[in-house]
Amino acid sequence: MRYLTFALGKGRLANKTLELLEKIGITCEEMKDKDSRKLIFVNEDLKLKFFLAKGPDVPTYVEYGAADIGVVGKDTIMEENRRAYEVLDLGFGKCRMCVCGPASAKELLQHHDMIRVATKYPKIAKDYFYNQKHQTVDIIKLNGSVELGPIVGLSDVIVDIVETGSTLRENGLDVLEEICPLSARMIVNQVSMKMEAERIKNILQRLKEEL
Repeated sequence: MRYLTFALGKGRLANKTLELLEKIGITCEEMKDKDSRKLIFVNEDLKLKFFLAKGPDVPTYVEYGAADIGVVGKDTIMEENRRAYEVLDLGFGKCRMCVCGPASAKELLQHHDMIRVATKYPKIAKDYFYNQKHQTVDIIKLNGSVELGPIVGLSDVIVDIVETGSTLRENGLDVLEEICPLSARMIVNQVSMKMEAERIKNILQRLKEEL
């Protein structure tokens, strides 16, 4: 029996996923050692391998078959747009992708004016404005605090993830439009889904019963 490999997005997402997997009897003791320098963790009994990756890399590992199964936020799946089956909403890491800005920018969104949008998610922003709103925008990619965009005059609005909205409020910004809800999702490599259908479906079924 070959190994099934899981790629988990680093941080809270990985911790939550491991907690959930433990509930269905899938454990990996090696991963609990916080001082370990290992990159790949193995459960020999269940023939499973695990590795941690940066969120945006998880769909890439899954598309190319370096991982059979991945767990990552819906925002990353949308932005990376890789070939993989999205099979399960794990229900944690809930937040929203929104258009945010000063209250005065609301009018710009209604009149389909040419506006500047700062975001870490250019693909999501482009799809929303071009394909859903049919509004032409100038998209500026930022890697850091996108909230700065409207404050320093770089952009009219931003497209970003909103959890509580407290950072926005503290900086005089509001949620102006909601693009979509987000949460952690499980994705599966397309070939693995055929070759390892029974094992993967068994894991999915047990996870669904826990959720």
